[in-house]
Amino acid sequence: MAATTPSTDWLLEVNNLSCGYGGDSVVRDINLALSQGDIGCLLGPSGCGKSTILRALAGFLPLSQGEIRLQGQAISLPGRSLAPEKRRIGMVFQDYALFPHMTIAENVGFGLKNLSKPERRQKVTELLNLVHLQDLADSYPHQLSGGQQQRVALARALAPEPTLILLDEPFSNLDTDLRRRLSLDVRDILKTLGISAILVTHDQQEAFAMCDQVAVLKDGQVQQWDVPYNLYHEPSNRFVASFVGQGSFIPGTALGPDTIESELGTIHGNRAYNWQPGTLVDILIRPDDIVFDEQSQLRPRVVEKTFAGTSTLYRFRCSEDTEFEALFRSHLDFHVGEQVPVRVDADHLIAFERTA
Repeated sequence: MAATTPSTDWLLEVNNLSCGYGGDSVVRDINLALSQGDIGCLLGPSGCGKSTILRALAGFLPLSQGEIRLQGQAISLPGRSLAPEKRRIGMVFQDYALFPHMTIAENVGFGLKNLSKPERRQKVTELLNLVHLQDLADSYPHQLSGGQQQRVALARALAPEPTLILLDEPFSNLDTDLRRRLSLDVRDILKTLGISAILVTHDQQEAFAMCDQVAVLKDGQVQQWDVPYNLYHEPSNRFVASFVGQGSFIPGTALGPDTIESELGTIHGNRAYNWQPGTLVDILIRPDDIVFDEQSQLRPRVVEKTFAGTSTLYRFRCSEDTEFEALFRSHLDFHVGEQVPVRVDADHLIAFERTA
């Protein structure tokens, strides 16, 4: 496929992409753009289309509509697609996909057959040093832990110096602590090399810790493509608001464009909504929006508590329609059934007009 003149400074552009299987569209009208050196994420529940988009980016799935551009070149169009091996896109799979009969060094150097043996040996050594596996070059995959195998898979994907790395739920087979550590290590490696990546995951903490931009998907469509801070504090719709982070919706009535009356009192927000006074709304209350205040007249009852060491997550109830969570430092120790004085301190007011 012939290269086209770059129209933007984006490394990766996905414009109006639609694709699927057997003539049925799984994802529709996908629009994303990623800068050089940034890490993007496809985040959403199972079956939302994350892996379908990744397969299209890799060149394994044809498009029915739209285009994919890499460094300004159209690499996928309906009826025209650059072969996967010509895209300079690396891929790290969920199951590592290492060759069991090859040593770690041979696995990493597998895609470097165009180099001389000394060049290949030097490149493999550099990559193994980068992923801290230099002492295991002569070992075999079955002799390594899951985390070590994932590092080998990353080194192998980096070896041909790809323009973009695709990470398909690469940490899902690891335990929680190792998963967290390795995801940060991988981010550091990619940032050190200045290589862009797209991560597929359903783990919000992983997405927020690793990625510069995150696409929240639902039913094959991007609901919001944004930085993690905005997804949490400025969600574009109710699905994003409820999917990202913890929170509870409580009923309220608009008094004005930035003021809502509720069982938790009158809440003043940081943005103006286009509501008429009297409009019924649902307010999203995050656990960090609630603070302990001995002077407050609002005293909801504790119905559940979860101790987490440095903090405790409480669920409070005011009435049948109003329950919410609060995260307090663990030295504030309240018991189920106890009434606790609290107040709302929401710097970002998130609310949606009630539809039912």
